Amino acid sequence: MSIDRRLLLLGLVGAGAMVSGCAEIGFADWTEMEPEYVLYPGDEIEIATPTATELTRTQRIGPDGRISLPLVGQIMAADRTIAEVEADASAAYASQLRRPVVEVTLKTAGPIRVWVGGEVRTPGMIEMNGDLDAYQAIIQAGDFLPTAKQGEVALIRRGRGGVRMMRAADLRPRRGEVIALRRGDIIFVPRSNLSEVANFVSLIRNALPIGFSYVIGGQYQSF
Repeated sequence: MSIDRRLLLLGLVGAGAMVSGCAEIGFADWTEMEPEYVLYPGDEIEIATPTATELTRTQRIGPDGRISLPLVGQIMAADRTIAEVEADASAAYASQLRRPVVEVTLKTAGPIRVWVGGEVRTPGMIEMNGDLDAYQAIIQAGDFLPTAKQGEVALIRRGRGGVRMMRAADLRPRRGEVIALRRGDIIFVPRSNLSEVANFVSLIRNALPIGFSYVIGGQYQSF
């Protein structure tokens, strides 16, 4: 039986309560459309204040996802768009500047990472140093274990607006698909049934760093 999105919703009913306190975990319909860029830990950005140039800074987003602004302290930058960070920074400076205009520019993107879990020899985070497809990520994670269901691998991706999408992938060597990975993709290799994917989703909130955030059961969750 292949992993079908509607069947997965049924299998995830129990796990959904564990993850978000809701009745189920929903996946949006899969699309290849690129979502708007969100900032990640490790990204280097310039925070410019045209009306107070002495406050302009270039800094790297910290592991906790925050940046530090002169006079006003820290604000969250990771998992937010550039426009959202500009708005938050402008609001933070409202009590300090007569014209609190802030312009944020991405100078250098940080490491691009994906997550591989399930029936592989060394599950965990993989850093992408160039183009990487799903099967190559499996190889970097130590290859499939003998118990892996190679033709029914779950690929979870963040879509537009932070919604989470899921599709099944056939990654059997020489017969499988070639799927280019994107920043933040999650690959889960099951052994047998849909409940394994549910269990995995219920665990990744505590396992994944900032940079993996999705809408789960209608509520925004930051892992």
